[in-house]
Amino acid sequence: MIRLGTTNAAQKRAQAKVEYNAFLAACPSRQLLDRISDKWVVLVLCALGGDASGQPDTAGVATAMRYSEISRLLAGVSQKMLTQTLRSLERDGLITRTVTPTVPVTVSYAMTDLGRSLHHLTRGLRSWAQSHMDEVHTHRATYDARVS
Repeated sequence: MIRLGTTNAAQKRAQAKVEYNAFLAACPSRQLLDRISDKWVVLVLCALGGDASGQPDTAGVATAMRYSEISRLLAGVSQKMLTQTLRSLERDGLITRTVTPTVPVTVSYAMTDLGRSLHHLTRGLRSWAQSHMDEVHTHRATYDARVS
């Protein structure tokens, strides 16, 4: 007997892989790629993942951080941009926002399991960028000299 309308978790995952193709213009995964490829998203996830040491390829220890701690760590981020980034990450289920009723109110942010799964990739991106910046500068200078 074949039961219509019931699928198990593995079948749902397989179907989702068929339905989401970022190479297609109408695919909603493109919006997600746009969001998670943002530099502030990468840096916030690295900060919450404990990668603030500045050393490439650190495993990091995930931690909860207050808004002010994240803001101090991410040099150059505006209050508006950090707030928007944290809200979008919370909306997507990548971080949680916890409000503690103290005086003044304490708000902290931490990665969810979903955020930790993405953190492994963002940590690699950050590490790659830091490790290869000299090479990229060299290539840019060579290209600019050739094109000018």
